[in-house]
Amino acid sequence: MSQLYTPFRYDFVGSFLRPEYLKKARADYEAGTINAEELKKTEDKAITELVAKQKEAGYHVITDGEFRRATWHLDFMWAFDGVGHSKTETGLPFHGEAAMIDDTYVTGKISYKKNHPFVEHFKFVKALEDENTVAKLTIPAPAQFLEQMIMPFAWSNTKKFYDTQEEVAKDIAEGYREFIKEVYAAGCRNLQLDDCSWGMVVDPAACKLFGVTPKGLEKIKEQLLEINNSALEGKPEDLIVNTHVCRGNFHSTYASSGAYDSVAATLFAKENVNAYYLEFDDERSGGFEPLKYVEGDKKVVLGLVTTKSPKLEDAQAVIDRIHEAAKYVPLDRLYLSPQCGFASCEIGNKLTEEEQWAKLALVKEIAEKVWG
Repeated sequence: MSQLYTPFRYDFVGSFLRPEYLKKARADYEAGTINAEELKKTEDKAITELVAKQKEAGYHVITDGEFRRATWHLDFMWAFDGVGHSKTETGLPFHGEAAMIDDTYVTGKISYKKNHPFVEHFKFVKALEDENTVAKLTIPAPAQFLEQMIMPFAWSNTKKFYDTQEEVAKDIAEGYREFIKEVYAAGCRNLQLDDCSWGMVVDPAACKLFGVTPKGLEKIKEQLLEINNSALEGKPEDLIVNTHVCRGNFHSTYASSGAYDSVAATLFAKENVNAYYLEFDDERSGGFEPLKYVEGDKKVVLGLVTTKSPKLEDAQAVIDRIHEAAKYVPLDRLYLSPQCGFASCEIGNKLTEEEQWAKLALVKEIAEKVWG
């Protein structure tokens, strides 16, 4: 129902572990043994079953679990003109394991193609709403899209088609504005921007990753903020846009570390979103003090329950941390969720579906104790 808005006191980021029969169907499609229609039927079945479980678990937000995607972010980019991809040979360096996801790159001027597949994906979930639930769509943040094309490993190719990074950002932002119009017309009122770019900026190796000096890193922060806000210019007032700030989530590994301190005055004070879903599940995220920069009536969803491990957190310890965070943001503007999705890529994190639902049951139990 469109009058329900995210976040909810107990919430989740968006992706879920794929059932084995869905993984098999996608592998069969890649191998050419089933066609697109047969794959869609299997995806439809898996998503319908997932949404039923989300409702049974007592959640008010529903998603498709990102079941139609290979990854949380790249599939969205592939649907734009001027973006290509191919199987990777080296993957991306995560701590302990390379993320073997497709190399994705510029093949021409980036522009939006009408009838983006994510719009149809959203319509399917929206049709499953009831009086107690609302569909949420998750997409990569504009900053994530930009970063994919201008990081040092990518710029040597991108500059074949663009003279400046500002031109790349302009085309991406324009594309997002067109997508937002289209998905809003399809009934979307809750949009989530997933964003690893800020996680990379706060990493101790950030200057090396971006190929800049500390002064240049400050310009990167402004660049990320500018494209995210530019993409949201002119959005409908009743479209709620939240963001999830991530540090990488592949097969229970991570890509970056670092507290929010160095980006708080930019990200929390100036990004034009309604709420921040923030990772606080381990020491890599630092303390809560940077939350003092979250201004106005913006909300903070505390990701205090990890999706990277099956071990259940101690409920009282989580409650204590919520009250610690309330020293910087009033309790009535705080919410609770897992720190990230359960399967940002098809491979999923290292826990079972049963353990996944136990995590969500714990989130709900804790939220009800804290907020009633």
